Amino acid sequence: MNLLVYPKSFVPVLLAIMAFTRCRVEPGRSHGVDSVTITTARAANDSNQTPLKNMFGINSYEWNFLENPAAPNNRSHIYEDNMALIKCFSAVRHYMNWNKLENTRGNYTYNPTNNGSWYYDVMYTRCKQDGIMVLADLKNLPVWMMNTYPADQRDDEDIPAPYGSDLSSPASYVIQARTAFQFAARYGYNADVDSSLVKVDSRPRWKNDPVNVVKIGLGLIRYIECGNENDRWWKGDKATQTPEQYAANLSAFYDGHKGTLGPDAGVKTADPNMQVVIGGLATANPDYVRRMVAWCKANRGYKADGTVNLCFDVINYHLYSNDGSVLTHIRATTGVAPELSESGRIADGFIKMAAELPGNIPVWVTETGYDINQQSYQHAPPIGNKPALLTQADWILRSALLYMRHGIKRLFFYQLFDAVPGNPEQYSTSGLAEGTKRRPAADYILQTTKLMGNYVYKGTIHADPLVDKYQSGKKVMYILTIPDQKGRTGEYTLDLGTAAKANLYNLKVGADAMTKQVLNTANGKLKVQVTETPIFVEAAGN
Repeated sequence: MNLLVYPKSFVPVLLAIMAFTRCRVEPGRSHGVDSVTITTARAANDSNQTPLKNMFGINSYEWNFLENPAAPNNRSHIYEDNMALIKCFSAVRHYMNWNKLENTRGNYTYNPTNNGSWYYDVMYTRCKQDGIMVLADLKNLPVWMMNTYPADQRDDEDIPAPYGSDLSSPASYVIQARTAFQFAARYGYNADVDSSLVKVDSRPRWKNDPVNVVKIGLGLIRYIECGNENDRWWKGDKATQTPEQYAANLSAFYDGHKGTLGPDAGVKTADPNMQVVIGGLATANPDYVRRMVAWCKANRGYKADGTVNLCFDVINYHLYSNDGSVLTHIRATTGVAPELSESGRIADGFIKMAAELPGNIPVWVTETGYDINQQSYQHAPPIGNKPALLTQADWILRSALLYMRHGIKRLFFYQLFDAVPGNPEQYSTSGLAEGTKRRPAADYILQTTKLMGNYVYKGTIHADPLVDKYQSGKKVMYILTIPDQKGRTGEYTLDLGTAAKANLYNLKVGADAMTKQVLNTANGKLKVQVTETPIFVEAAGN
């Protein structure tokens, strides 16, 4: 969660979509807006096999999995009521506080953690069993490292190196790199890690306390993230890393700075195939990553094939769509619909930058979302007769569709539950569930996943309304949306070829699946009413 504020002024809908998708315009009429045919580089590339369900990740914490209100001190079992909510999502970004893993220096615990008694093995095993990908985000300083800072500067979001360290040197981050090694050795897929290097704190804390045991290559985690918003400008120099400092940090975390920090430092040292994700950037500026790449050229050099020896596998940033400015930190006043924000343009900037790098490095967005408290500057407002919860649901789903258009490979929403229910502070009421019930946004995600989670994006054939084409094998689905935020509606005639009938699907609050209507076409043409809530159409027969 960041404290930034975003786009200052609205971009007119049609111009925004045209710019974001690099469309070519063909004269025509559609409810007062020029009709367009959109041809994107990504849509034309049939190698894009990102399934829509990859846009449906969620941010959460260990207590979301393990804390049963009826037995809050028993954290060794999955709380099934919450797990039913988590299973609505394809992936979980686990905010994993370093202090849980290494409560005292050099002593590692996982199952249970000495701090909090959380059972990570239980949580990660269940996620794998249920087909949920986990991104483990190692973040925040352990208390013993934080205490190396002067008393008036102590914050668990300080730079992850002992106070007074040379922040430009990878060696200053070796302690974190060793923790990353231990985590990757346990939860990665490499069963051949030297067992003499793998450690746990096996001391019981009290009588009959379950103890930690060494485990290697459990095969539960493929992705690990180094920090969270390490460019956190609002906390000053003690907490904010320059691109060069963060690259040094990440080089240690990645592979022990090319193996120079010892046999037990770095993710890749333990599991060469575990993927290291850049800590989500708060200021969504591709130039931050470009400077990291320049640092890698100067300090890590080049591989045998002549490509830069990078210290990351996935690029990652955060962006909350609103009327502020992400780049100039102009304070927002309200959330806005994703298509009316800078989200598409910024995504394009990251995709362009990634294309300059070797290896087809994917770009992820691991935080976005909307509050429901109307006092938050990140709120989703009521629109007409539609309450804020339904606007939030519309904009959450439409965010997923937008990032599919722009080539983002994974998206995670902030977050499963409200951070502070009812609180007006930004990001406090962004939850997609409440109690043991889904909010409408989670309903929409579950229903869309059930209908077409494995479909891939094939292009956008119309801009207003937006008409996106998806495909799975020979099956084709169209998603139609008015890209606005004032309750506007429109009509569109969809060409379904020779199909005599069509299936029309509508989202339904509180349900596990969309409603379905079977409609007759007129020579393969189907006229549909489109709103700011997406609808789904497929051919139903010839």
